[in-house]
Amino acid sequence: MRQYLVRRLLLFVPVFIGVSVVIFFFTHIAPGDVAVMIAGEYASPAELARLREELGLNKPLYEQYFNWLRAAVTADMGRSFLSQRPVLDELVARIPLTFELAGLAVLLSLAIGIPLGIICAIRQDTWVDYVARVTAISGVAIPHFWLATLLITFLALWFHYSPPLEFVSLTEDVGTNLQQLMIPAFSIGVYQTALVSRMSRSMMLEVMRQDYIRTAWAKGLAERVVIFRHALKNALIPVVTVFGNEFGHLLGGAVVIEQIFGLPGVGKLTLFAITNRDYHQVEINVLFLAMVYAAVNLIVDIAYGFFDPRVAYR
Repeated sequence: MRQYLVRRLLLFVPVFIGVSVVIFFFTHIAPGDVAVMIAGEYASPAELARLREELGLNKPLYEQYFNWLRAAVTADMGRSFLSQRPVLDELVARIPLTFELAGLAVLLSLAIGIPLGIICAIRQDTWVDYVARVTAISGVAIPHFWLATLLITFLALWFHYSPPLEFVSLTEDVGTNLQQLMIPAFSIGVYQTALVSRMSRSMMLEVMRQDYIRTAWAKGLAERVVIFRHALKNALIPVVTVFGNEFGHLLGGAVVIEQIFGLPGVGKLTLFAITNRDYHQVEINVLFLAMVYAAVNLIVDIAYGFFDPRVAYR
């Protein structure tokens, strides 16, 4: 296990370099001039040239990249072009909200998706199964940003409800914080819930047809023992795999959902930085999200050993 972890952690280095190259060059070749956005469109050419030199934008692109990479290795990711604050400080301040939003969406998808998939598999081809399957297909098909817009509109029209406008952190007021985040978490978690439900149902049906399950039934074991002790753990391995691969969808959805609900998280900060060509902020935010995605996939790979003791790490 130790050697496996070391190898996987070493693979983070090429992932870091690859993502940094892609995001750096794509960010800098995108249309727009940050110097014009800061100084204004009526600034003189001399003033724009001075500002580009001050920001280091007058150097060749490859030189800018190596300077940025050298600074990134020493944890000095530079300052925001707009706020002049260290971009790392800006990111760290937004991480708790995005992690809480993603965590609530994950809990929602697991708490609803897995039990629903199990029930559908046990009651295959009943009305419960048909209703759940149609609901799951709808959940996969509905865009989360469209669902979020509908929820805001219908809750306001039918129940005269709107979430608090000013964000309150979890440490300040738990009730208000959850009130603000439950609807966004539901909006972003519906897709994952539907996906987990469909995968859980499919794998439970496959596992329930195995010989060792038929043997357990023949021994007269109770239904809950057969389902939860013998079938569930083997059925969850593909579910965990799909969930880890789809975690990037969850992070990508947070960018839009945070903007719709006005939540000051990493997603909203990233979208604001992209719009205003704040290169340093965009680079560290996307790099952070990419490394989180890589870390989640590592955790998923390690979790295989819990669900299936036959998995060996070499």
